[in-house]
Amino acid sequence: MKVSVIGAGNVGATVADVLAQGDFLKEVILLDIKENFAEGKALDMWQTAPVRMSDTILKGVTNDYSATADSDIVVITSGLPRKPGMSRDDLIGTNAKIVKSVTENVVKYSPNAIIIVVSNPLDVMSYTAYLTAKIDKSKVFGMAGILDTARYRAFIATELNVSPKDIQALLMGGHGDTMVPLPRYTTVAGIPLTQLMSKEKIDAIVTRTKNGGGEIVKLLGTSAWYAPGAAAAQMVEAIAKNQNRIFPVCAYLDGEYGLNNVFLGVPVVLGKNGIERIIEIELNEVERADLDASNKAVKEVMSVLDNMNLF
Repeated sequence: MKVSVIGAGNVGATVADVLAQGDFLKEVILLDIKENFAEGKALDMWQTAPVRMSDTILKGVTNDYSATADSDIVVITSGLPRKPGMSRDDLIGTNAKIVKSVTENVVKYSPNAIIIVVSNPLDVMSYTAYLTAKIDKSKVFGMAGILDTARYRAFIATELNVSPKDIQALLMGGHGDTMVPLPRYTTVAGIPLTQLMSKEKIDAIVTRTKNGGGEIVKLLGTSAWYAPGAAAAQMVEAIAKNQNRIFPVCAYLDGEYGLNNVFLGVPVVLGKNGIERIIEIELNEVERADLDASNKAVKEVMSVLDNMNLF
């Protein structure tokens, strides 16, 4: 199986590296517009193969989409990274044009590929790729929920001093301040989180999760890359191995949860065909209100894209 990663920056390079470590793909192509940048990173990663005992071939190219031809899965990480004080919404004007151009080239050479979008603002860039690719909604979606859930689970593990392996959690909604963590659906080795932690501590963790990306930006001066890259790679693995894993994914909703024409994080079954199905869970009044608020916020940002008249 062949996977291409567009954008060899910190996130894209991490995606490629994690995939190569997994040793379940035949080939990973890393593409970037910066001369020799992807070539250098791919060569460095390939030289770890004898150490890691991996057979996955890594190849870097400079803006040569023909090298990505016949990819089974394409991960798009291209775009301007977020800087301190910059909201995700500020990125729309520049990144929409980048993602549109990238997606046009992707479908030109790999019309049957499943496309995973990582570029920010995530919800709107997923929408951009979907409008550009003109393929089924099950094959174009964004990586957000796995990353947000990972942060949520990591914070819980730290607070309880337990292994993050035992924590299962779910978040929904937009990627950012309006995400909807669901403590009611969060368990630790099957034990409801609400039995192990006070409401005040849960609320504090929820708030920290919502601001998780911003916290990294303040510390590093740029966006995170290890966790986002690993999260995107996990999605690739679920598809490549047809694992039918249940993940929160930024998916196009067409009536699910009573919502239409919007990309929002919802639980899905991820397998060889991309999104095999969207799972609709029961929400209480508060959770439903939070999801509706997130839907409204994302649609407002999507309207910015619509008003750009790119399509």
